[in-house]
Amino acid sequence: MLNRTTAPDFKQVNDINFIEPTKQELDNGIKVFTVNAGEQELVRIEFIFENVNWDEKKPLQAVSVNSLINNGTKTLTAKEIAEKVDYYGAFLQTEYGADHTVITLYSLNKHLEAVLPIIWSILNESVFPAQELAIFVQNQKQKLQVNLKKNDFLARKAFANAIFGQTPYGVDIKIEDYDALMQTDLLAYYSAAFKPSNCIIVAAGKFERQEFDLLNKFFGTNWENDKLSTSNQFAFSPIGGNEIYVEKEDAVQSAIRMGNLSITRTHKDFPSLQILNTVLGGYFGSRLMTNIREDKGYTYGIGSGIASLKDAGYFFIATEVGTDVCASALQEIEKEIELLKTDLVADEELNLVRNFMLGSLLGSLENAFSHADKFKNIYFSGLGYDYYTNYIATVKSITATEIKSIANTYLNWDAMTKVVVGKK
Repeated sequence: MLNRTTAPDFKQVNDINFIEPTKQELDNGIKVFTVNAGEQELVRIEFIFENVNWDEKKPLQAVSVNSLINNGTKTLTAKEIAEKVDYYGAFLQTEYGADHTVITLYSLNKHLEAVLPIIWSILNESVFPAQELAIFVQNQKQKLQVNLKKNDFLARKAFANAIFGQTPYGVDIKIEDYDALMQTDLLAYYSAAFKPSNCIIVAAGKFERQEFDLLNKFFGTNWENDKLSTSNQFAFSPIGGNEIYVEKEDAVQSAIRMGNLSITRTHKDFPSLQILNTVLGGYFGSRLMTNIREDKGYTYGIGSGIASLKDAGYFFIATEVGTDVCASALQEIEKEIELLKTDLVADEELNLVRNFMLGSLLGSLENAFSHADKFKNIYFSGLGYDYYTNYIATVKSITATEIKSIANTYLNWDAMTKVVVGKK
C-alpha cells in the first residue's frame, strides 16, 4: 500500500523548452512577434507602446489615456465599443505599466476581421469625451481617498517615492493631480504615444498567415502618425538607509515595506539574486514566512521580491504585522538577512528552492500566451533566449557559498529604505 506519511522523492526538472516567436513586419514597419501554438481557434493580440513625454507636472497623462482610450472614438461611443466587442465574444483589456502601455485583444479567429476595425478606431480615433473624463476623475479621486486610509497602500506609495522620486516609478499622486487633468492633455499624449513607430505587436495562439494578413490589412497600410515624442529615460542613485515613519493612532496593524535600488535582468548576477530572494522570502516555504508567520505568528503573510524595470531594478520586503510586534518583526527580518550573509544555506533547503524555481518556470509555460509573456520579459530587456538557458543552469548549479557571496553583495540592511505606517 501507498505510505502517505512519507513524502515522494524530489525529481529535478531537466528539460524546459521555450517556443520562440516568429518575427515579421507589417507594411508600415511595425514589428510583429508571433507565437503560433495551440489547437483552439483563439488569438491574443497585444499592441504595446512605450511610455513617452514624461512631464512631472502632468503625471497622470499616460495612465489616464490608457484608462479612457476605449471610452469613445469619432465613430463609436463607449457603449457601442463594449457592445460590439461583447457581441463577437471578444475581450478587450488595457494595461498601464511604468514603462509600457498595452492594449490587448482576445478574439476567436472567425471574428477577428470584425473586431480588428474596433481596435483600429480605438488606436486612431479616440476622442476622450469630456463626460467620460469627468466620471473617471470622480471615480479615481474617490478610490484614492479610500486607498489613502490603507496602511499598506501608504507604505508602498512612500517607499516607491523615496527611491524613485517624481518619476513614473514613484510619483506621489495627489487628489489635485486628477483635478488638473485636461482633455487637451490627453489628446496630446495620445497622438504622441499611439503611433506605428512606437508600437510592437505580440500575437499568440492560433495565429497563422490568414490572421497576419488581416492584421496587416488594418494596421499595416492604414495607420499613419508622425507626431514627435521623446522616450522616457531616467537615472537613479542609491539614497542610503532612510527611515520613514507614518504614525496612525488608531492602527491595529503596521504596514512594513523596505528595500533598495538593485540590479536589472541584464546584469549577470540577476539569476543568482532571484535564487537568494526565493530563499529569503520568495515562496511560501521561505525563511521570512517560516520565521515571522509560522514560528512567531506576527503576520498572515510576508514576502520579498526583485523587480526589473527599463531604467532600474529594486529589491523589497513587504508585510503587515500587529502594532505590538512591529519592532520585533523588524528585528527578525534583519536577523534573517544577516544569517544569509554569515551562514551557508543547507543542501536540503537549497535543493527545495531549486525544485520550486524550476517547477514554477515549467508550470508557467502552459500555453502560447505564457510563452509570449516569457518572450516579452527578455525582449524589453534587450536579451535573447540564452538568458533563460543561463537562468536554468544557474538554478541547477549555484552553491551555498555563491549564495552567501550574493547576499553580502546585494543585501545591506543599513542601506535599505524602511517604511512603517501604523505604529512601531
